[in-house]
Amino acid sequence: MILPIVAYGDPVLRKKAKDITSDYPKLDELITNMWETMYNAHGVGLAAPQVGLSIRMFMVDTTPFADDDELTEAEQKQLDGFKKVFINAKIEEENGKEWDFNEGCLSIPDIREDVKRKPEITITYLDEDFKEHTETFDGLLARVIQHEYDHIEGILFTDKLSTLKKRLLKSRLEKISKGKINVDYRMRFPNIKKGR
Repeated sequence: MILPIVAYGDPVLRKKAKDITSDYPKLDELITNMWETMYNAHGVGLAAPQVGLSIRMFMVDTTPFADDDELTEAEQKQLDGFKKVFINAKIEEENGKEWDFNEGCLSIPDIREDVKRKPEITITYLDEDFKEHTETFDGLLARVIQHEYDHIEGILFTDKLSTLKKRLLKSRLEKISKGKINVDYRMRFPNIKKGR
């Protein structure tokens, strides 16, 4: 089932999400629905807060990035078929010199900006079978994971922009929160009165 994606301005996107246990109600169904929702919106990542649930879970499928001709063959190979669910994730460390990359977000449609992030992360997480992993990722893969990880920490990519950029985007962000935007996927807007 395709779930509505929560738009910028909803308080759930600002909460630090809570850990879950393997007996979380209908977890398999939620994971299936989130994959379907993400693919329907042409995303490469989706976090539970983006579907209104303040739990520490997100998913990533970077396969669409593998077609980018600007990437090296090794980078394309790394991204192709990378599909994972991250539960109760914790970034243990971030390393390297920060680099800019243009990011967007399904909760903030039609806004893309360059964001600085470190190129390498080590993250501990549980997969959907609740097996624990500690892995190191780099490059574009690390960036997608960092972006989704921020969601479970209550952080949006727009928080990482300069004060001037934030000021310039303010009215566009307000329009998104009021539903004054056209998107080709289901969304839930925080500042639309019920019954309209």
